[in-house]
Amino acid sequence: MAASPRVLVSASGIGYYGSCDDRILTEDSPLGGDFLAELGQKWEAEASKAEALGIRVVRARLGVILSKRGGALPMMMRPIRLGVGGRIGSGRQWMSWIERDDLVRLIAHVIASSDISGPVNATAPIPVTNNKFTEELARRLHRPAVFRIPDALLRRFGGDFASELLLGGQRVIPNKALSHGFVFRHETLRSAFEAIL
Repeated sequence: MAASPRVLVSASGIGYYGSCDDRILTEDSPLGGDFLAELGQKWEAEASKAEALGIRVVRARLGVILSKRGGALPMMMRPIRLGVGGRIGSGRQWMSWIERDDLVRLIAHVIASSDISGPVNATAPIPVTNNKFTEELARRLHRPAVFRIPDALLRRFGGDFASELLLGGQRVIPNKALSHGFVFRHETLRSAFEAIL
């Protein structure tokens, strides 16, 4: 009979916490009350079943992964490069992000650290508002970002999904990663954009 793996790293998301305005969220923060939170809870519950088999389970709660080769960043860059970019809604919603290589390093770190289990926030230690994210991206691309996508327009076409994913936000801090000695190469958004772009 094949031996069981010693660790399972399950990719979840910071949507687990729901939309939380300015409240700082750590791995100890409670479950949110919207669809993405419920989905995250169910996903993590399935992964946690491996614990009954003696497997260490790490539930990595991913923020917005920044990479030039895929994910959300290329889509965010397109309107700014065309000169029609700008903040989403009020721009005050928090964006918790992580640079792709830091994410890979963090996953390797939790695999190698036998004392890490349970939820781990896979986000950089310095989240930013959507407004700050948009300004920094526009500055890096040497383009203006003066437009605003209205809340009402997003809600009309995206409904609750737009409210949760685009207009809501999470201000997430990776307490467990930091307390277990992980060092982010890109703590700030400016550093991440310099590496990526």
